[in-house]
Amino acid sequence: MNQEVKTKKLINAPDNIIAEMIEGMVGAHPDMLRVEGATGRAVVAVDGPRDGKVGIVVGGGSGHEPAFAGYVGRGLADAAAVGNVFASPSPAHIVEAARAADGGVGVLMLYGNYTGDVLNFTMAAEELEQGGIVARHIAVADDVASAPIERRSERRGIAGDFFVFKIAGAAADIGEPLARVEALALAANDATRSIGVALSPCSLPQTGKPNFTIGGEDMEIGMGLHGEPGIRRQKLAPADVVTDELMDALLKELDLASGNRVAVLVNGLGATSQIELYVIFRRVKQRLDALGIEIHASWVGEYATSLEMAGASVTLMKLDDTLQVLLDHPCRTPALAVGAFEKTDAVATRSRRAGRVAEMTTTAQDKPRELLTDGDVSPAIFRTMMHLVGEQIIAEKNLLSELDGVIGDGDHGVTMEIGWKAVQHALEDIQNDETIESICKRMAKAFLDAVGASSGPLYATAFLRAGMAVSHRLNLDGIGMAEWLSAACQGIRDRGRAEPGDKTMIDAWVPAVEAALQAAENGGSALVVLIAARDGGEAGMKATAALESRRGRSAKLGERSIGHIDPGAASTFITLRAMATALQQTLA
Repeated sequence: MNQEVKTKKLINAPDNIIAEMIEGMVGAHPDMLRVEGATGRAVVAVDGPRDGKVGIVVGGGSGHEPAFAGYVGRGLADAAAVGNVFASPSPAHIVEAARAADGGVGVLMLYGNYTGDVLNFTMAAEELEQGGIVARHIAVADDVASAPIERRSERRGIAGDFFVFKIAGAAADIGEPLARVEALALAANDATRSIGVALSPCSLPQTGKPNFTIGGEDMEIGMGLHGEPGIRRQKLAPADVVTDELMDALLKELDLASGNRVAVLVNGLGATSQIELYVIFRRVKQRLDALGIEIHASWVGEYATSLEMAGASVTLMKLDDTLQVLLDHPCRTPALAVGAFEKTDAVATRSRRAGRVAEMTTTAQDKPRELLTDGDVSPAIFRTMMHLVGEQIIAEKNLLSELDGVIGDGDHGVTMEIGWKAVQHALEDIQNDETIESICKRMAKAFLDAVGASSGPLYATAFLRAGMAVSHRLNLDGIGMAEWLSAACQGIRDRGRAEPGDKTMIDAWVPAVEAALQAAENGGSALVVLIAARDGGEAGMKATAALESRRGRSAKLGERSIGHIDPGAASTFITLRAMATALQQTLA
């Protein structure tokens, strides 16, 4: 009988791991790092931000240390927004980091090209602009294995973040204006290519289980930083053979010729020895020497990891005179020190800006209005329904993570648990006279603040739109419930840009809403509408198994995604099922 494999980690409570990591990191480097903001997720350079300098903000999920907070310090990033393990920081985390980095001339935000990061940084940029801070953002896209060159904008950001962050930080440190810093960061992104190989999986602290499986004699070429499948799986080969395969892919794209200069990064993924990394670098250098290509600078070690994954990546950045000067510019951070700064007086830190960033209103109570009172679903019953959604999502978190582990990074269940626990806490603060719209606002704020990953912005937008759609109602009848569901679905579509057939949660939401609208048109009650939505969502969920993914991380799998249910569609069905069950129990 096979026993379930459990991994071992030196941690305390998984829920506290990020806060404790940040406390330890800042405690270890008090001369370089501090924490600012109410969320505790903005790690800021002690001597970085200052008036008149473009603020550089980096960020992403934890588990990739030393990325991202490890690159905070003089001459590099002014602040980092720290997300949960393998999940983007939320807009609240990012806004706090940006406000701390702002020197009055704008901020540039840099992150890896993943759906959750794009959504959260975009929302943060919108919020910053509303608050009077000019914000630009760039998604690093260096992984050649994740999309062909003609679809380069779809590529993942992996270890190439290292070079793009370095160039942007140097440009800002020497006083370049925002437009120039942005242009130089884009140039670095265009000049950088990476590809990796994985030998063994990693495991999330919350699950203690490997997030994918790989044979004892196999390796995966092109594996992503979160365990996303690569371009092919094959038998493990000698280091030179593997390195040649990686280098062939990089050299094919960079158009290098004799006399060109490059910077090289050989990066360990978390459980690869220095011996192996130097053996790989040896072969990289042999290949470049044979082509007459000069290695101007090189780094070998762990710079963008994947928890305890075994494997490595190789990154090349093709240099011109400008990029080379910026690469050589001094910086001092916990993870990277280049050159030395001249001894001068302490860097003048930027003054605190008084302008408040616009925030999502959650505690303002709805004023009494002429509200429709028809329907079985009162605000109190709606609150009960949402509580049961949280309970059932949390109960199914392992299933959701297992589904995600096959075609994604294995954290969907963990992410949904975090979001719905936050919602449940928010529901405890609801006053007796609050409307369903007000409850939805609280839910949106709670979910968004707690969850960075793509689920955060998607569900927050869904709750906000759904609440707005029924703002004229006190109770929900069949039509009102259909309006709520339809607006939630449209909010997800608008924010995520996904359509039916893309193999996302939309493939469950759309048939659910279609069934709900039909039931409402036929005069069905709120319960009848929810049952119809539940059944439509279940059919849509099951149908995702036959689809090839076209959105999100699983889109890189192509045909390999066929045969597997989309985890977002599964959590959508669980949500609809719980809503129907709760209402049925309440009315019984």
